[in-house]
Amino acid sequence: MSDLRELYQEVILDHNKRPRNFRVIDPASHHAEGFNPLCGDRLTVFIDVADGVIRDLAFQGQGCAISTASASLMTEALKGRPVAEVEPLFVKFHDLVTTDGPTPPGLGKLGVLAGVREFPSRVKCATLAWHALKAALDHRSAPVATE
Repeated sequence: MSDLRELYQEVILDHNKRPRNFRVIDPASHHAEGFNPLCGDRLTVFIDVADGVIRDLAFQGQGCAISTASASLMTEALKGRPVAEVEPLFVKFHDLVTTDGPTPPGLGKLGVLAGVREFPSRVKCATLAWHALKAALDHRSAPVATE
């Protein structure tokens, strides 16, 4: 178990220090802001969707290591995938960070965030970018809050 915990920490730190897809997409076909009042995390998700496929996905903002790493990993996991896969992947990811049990299949590198479930107050940090992504795809203009 300590090897898994070390991997978890290593990946979180790497994606926090060097977040992937940390930029603005201009023009973006969709975008939304997310805010976690508990932690102070604030980010904007930018998406370029064409023909039902996420052609590009990025984020910008500031937050704790978990929210930044989760957003970074999310962008890597969803780029190039059909929009129809977002909701099922979000459900799997939410189950990963909120319930005990094996890592659901199909999560890839996102599975390293399973350790978040040991810290219930950090679940909102890990899911912030996902909620902002869903808001963007729904064309919601008000910022999404995790409270």
